[in-house]
Amino acid sequence: MLVVVYSDAVDEVVITAFKKADIGAYTKWKETLGEGTETEPKLGTHCWPGKNNVLAVVVEDEKVPVISEIVRNLKTEYPKGGIRTFVLQVEDIL
Repeated sequence: MLVVVYSDAVDEVVITAFKKADIGAYTKWKETLGEGTETEPKLGTHCWPGKNNVLAVVVEDEKVPVISEIVRNLKTEYPKGGIRTFVLQVEDIL
């Protein structure tokens, strides 16, 4: 499973890139708040405006490199997009 955190400002770009790669199954949390190490905090306040979105994408192991490449390209194209991805092992799906 990949957990992709990114600025709401690049939401359409991220979703479009995933769909072009035939990755259409995901769970999305909108307007999440947080602080990272590469961009300004997104806390939805006057001092720290903006919000993030989070995608949880469960794919077969062989698709992880495909998604990783998509994320790398997005990070290059949108360096202020706050795009971070975490890869987690899924033990079972019930």
